[in-house]
Amino acid sequence: MSYKVTIADTGEEFHCRELQHLLAGMQQLGKKGIPVGCRSGGCGVCKVRITSGEYQVKKMSRDHVSEQEEENGIALACRVSPRSDIQLQVLGHLKKIVTPKK
Repeated sequence: MSYKVTIADTGEEFHCRELQHLLAGMQQLGKKGIPVGCRSGGCGVCKVRITSGEYQVKKMSRDHVSEQEEENGIALACRVSPRSDIQLQVLGHLKKIVTPKK
């Protein structure tokens, strides 16, 4: 089964299968609304707040999502699989590493 995922920040939509994590569904369709990092729950780049819908979350690093945050709908998109249509807000972002010139 496939569900619609809506990124509230941009209005972008894509479909994601029930057994896929949100990043995989997004990337499969060539979309770029959620930042992509390690894809395994360890970097926190793909942090989102799910504002509506049912979903399942796999184990995530507590360095990036606390238990309280998870209870409030915050998760890492690489660890979330949809169980209904979902609406979300993007919280994560890529941090550019700047190295001083010599």
